[in-house]
Amino acid sequence: MSAKFKNSKVVYSTNSDFNKWDDDEDVFETLIPSKQMLYVSIDKKQRKGKKVTLVEGFIGAESDLKELGKLIKSKCGVGGTVKGGEIMIQGDFKTKVNTILIDLGYKTKLKG
Repeated sequence: MSAKFKNSKVVYSTNSDFNKWDDDEDVFETLIPSKQMLYVSIDKKQRKGKKVTLVEGFIGAESDLKELGKLIKSKCGVGGTVKGGEIMIQGDFKTKVNTILIDLGYKTKLKG
């Protein structure tokens, strides 16, 4: 089937307004940078001792988060990924990432 289920566990509903087909994807409106608070931290748990810079707290569309991640990776000159609403940058770039985000207009807090 090509259609997506909102809740595949629902067998029967007496609600006449219930719609089990998810025709619209959930679209989040991205807040402007000055209204967002992003948290920058270093993490090395379950990474075999390698450090990763994490950016958390982004509110908005996944595509905008990926675009921000791509910009940060290019300015730091390293690799990374965007997963689960977080931007992960390889290496210890906490202060540099914080500076980049502030220059883009985001409010930031350093964790750890």
